[in-house]
Amino acid sequence: MILGCELRAHTPDSASFKFGVGYSMSPTNGFFSVTRTPAILLALVIFATNLSSAEWNEKVLHSFQGGTNDGAYPVGGVVFDSQGNLYGVLQAYGPGSCAPIGNECGAVFQLAPPAHEVDPWTETLIYKFQGKGANDGESPNGGLIIDSQGNLYGVTAYGGAGDCVLLGVSAGCGTVYKISPPKQKGGAWKETILYSFPTAKQGYLPNGDLVFDSAGNLYGATTFGGSKGITCDKFYGGQCGVVFKLSPPKTKGGKWTEKVLHAFDGIAAGAQFGDGANPNGGLVLDGKGDIYGTTYIGGYDCPHNSGQGCGAVFKLSPPTVNGGAWTECVLHRFKRDTSDGGNPMAGLRFDGVGKLYGTTLNGGAGQYGTVFSLRPPSKGTGSWVETVLHGFSDNLQGAGPEASLVFDAHGNLYGTTAIPTNRSAQGNVFRMRPPSLKGGAWSLSVVYTFTGNPDGATPSANLIFGSGGSIFGTTQGGGGAPACQGGCGTVFEVSP
Repeated sequence: MILGCELRAHTPDSASFKFGVGYSMSPTNGFFSVTRTPAILLALVIFATNLSSAEWNEKVLHSFQGGTNDGAYPVGGVVFDSQGNLYGVLQAYGPGSCAPIGNECGAVFQLAPPAHEVDPWTETLIYKFQGKGANDGESPNGGLIIDSQGNLYGVTAYGGAGDCVLLGVSAGCGTVYKISPPKQKGGAWKETILYSFPTAKQGYLPNGDLVFDSAGNLYGATTFGGSKGITCDKFYGGQCGVVFKLSPPKTKGGKWTEKVLHAFDGIAAGAQFGDGANPNGGLVLDGKGDIYGTTYIGGYDCPHNSGQGCGAVFKLSPPTVNGGAWTECVLHRFKRDTSDGGNPMAGLRFDGVGKLYGTTLNGGAGQYGTVFSLRPPSKGTGSWVETVLHGFSDNLQGAGPEASLVFDAHGNLYGTTAIPTNRSAQGNVFRMRPPSLKGGAWSLSVVYTFTGNPDGATPSANLIFGSGGSIFGTTQGGGGAPACQGGCGTVFEVSP
């Protein structure tokens, strides 16, 4: 149901990055519950691929070692630069000065491709976060995006100069940062804090990937904070999160300016329906400046009248007059039953005709999560229509998709399932092919199954295509490093 929404034509913005976010999970009462931990995702690059074979080969490009020489636990996927280097973010690295979140501040890494195929990729930690004590960010909590000059942009969950307190510790409210490449080969990368959230009202615990518009503004989301909602999480002040806009300075050396576009309200006590809550980041923009995203909870009061909700898909439309307020529409409220998904954990993707595609952690035929689409209103009237394209239902397919989807040039969708379903299956990469006939069903096949140490485990981030149709991504576990229980994570390549 859509209340008070302005319906207009919806065309995807092909220039925008489109992302999502990842988490850690445990099964609870037949569903997957989530502990939000920093996780990172990545940009979309489309290449033609040869899809004649379902048998794909995987190669671990790097196994993180943890300890004092390397980081651990990549919190998202990877992004390419123009030279073919890969970049990503690690949740764990540091001297132990970033309490209360694991005592490790995190790092940004680069993987340089080998000169010869048989040689290994070379990892370099190009920036190590210093934490709130240094007015720097800590615990990176979203993927990187890259601009045409090779600058990297992301968010940290904590740190900065803000006054947010967690578990009695001054943890900061989070930051938006930029990492700039050295001006001379071999020089040091430079970090700049573009914005440090000062109080929870402006947003608390930014997460997911950022997105640029054509004017150079950045958009993102925070899981908590804002001025609305009182029940989302008592440890974070209860407020249900915001979508924010960061505008670049008008003069060189000036400050970036933040504006809260929408503060989420959640579900009011005793109500069956409400606003979304805890937005996931990974926003997408259409050609008219509308913003689309998902919330992990809120929407419809399920399951079992919990007051939390099963998540929602929302649209934010810019004001029609200068200085006016943005308008929110709730496009879909998930029911988390056998006919619908629940608790989306990632952002959305547009296809070429304005349909949105996404995943949910829970719900569907087997209650293992879903892949869904949302069709815009016909001729600008009516409601968006959701279709569950696939409900995960058995151990072979995997369970709990956490990340966004990615299209190839043929219209096939690729994604990952993150939750181990048995001892030998530690997550999958899957492909979904569109129906050959109008009205037909999408078909799902598993192109690779992770097996754990020394292979990767728990792929929780978006995938990205490289040249030749190879797919690149990260796993939060596996790799075999003894410094981490279950492994410190990997960067992988899967090739047809």
